[in-house]
Amino acid sequence: MTSLDKPTEDTQQHDARAVTEAALFEAFGGVRGMVETVLPGLLFVTIYTINKDLHLSAIAALAVSLILVVVRLVMRDTVKHAFSGVFGVAFGVVFAMMTGNAKDFYLPGMLYTLGLGLAYIITTLCGVPLIGLILGPVFKENLSWRTRNPGRKKAYAKASYAWGAILLAKCAILFPLYWWADTTQLGWVLVSLKIPPFLLAVWLTWVFLAKAPAPIDVFAEMEAEEKEREAAARSVE
Repeated sequence: MTSLDKPTEDTQQHDARAVTEAALFEAFGGVRGMVETVLPGLLFVTIYTINKDLHLSAIAALAVSLILVVVRLVMRDTVKHAFSGVFGVAFGVVFAMMTGNAKDFYLPGMLYTLGLGLAYIITTLCGVPLIGLILGPVFKENLSWRTRNPGRKKAYAKASYAWGAILLAKCAILFPLYWWADTTQLGWVLVSLKIPPFLLAVWLTWVFLAKAPAPIDVFAEMEAEEKEREAAARSVE
């Protein structure tokens, strides 16, 4: 390696890390996505802590979720994270209203977290890490990592195991509280566990992918093949 090679390699590594950071930011919603995830539950538990009014707490949580979607629509931004929040809150409201138990507002989200944690582990054991299915299209590699990029597949497997372990650890804390703690205790613990485990999982994903081989841009390959076919057709004419 010459003195001129090293800066080039450092630049390539820096660019790869920047691309990884941008992709993770896009896939998981960034700061606004975290706010949209936390705010409805925070509003619910705050109001319920003050007045123990299930209906008011549920309506306020659902209303703020809808407002977040409207804001996204007005700003012509992607609404997938806000819509997922609305559905999660709506299911929680329905559960809580049906049972009359305020703790059931949190139950659908907890069950979703449990199912997602298991999905990360099971899909990885089956050779198709879930985080790769999520991030593959974001990196424009689709499923090419499965057969053409073994180093990247290994990184996705590590990241998926990390997500699964973190989510299952979170469930190990929350489900006992669902049975033994009161609504406000469960609510505040759940809100406090929204962001830190998520940030840990995203950071570990970044660490694994930053060290992995670069993604194979299958979209660019298809465009190149299309141009070659067009050039070949023109040469025949």
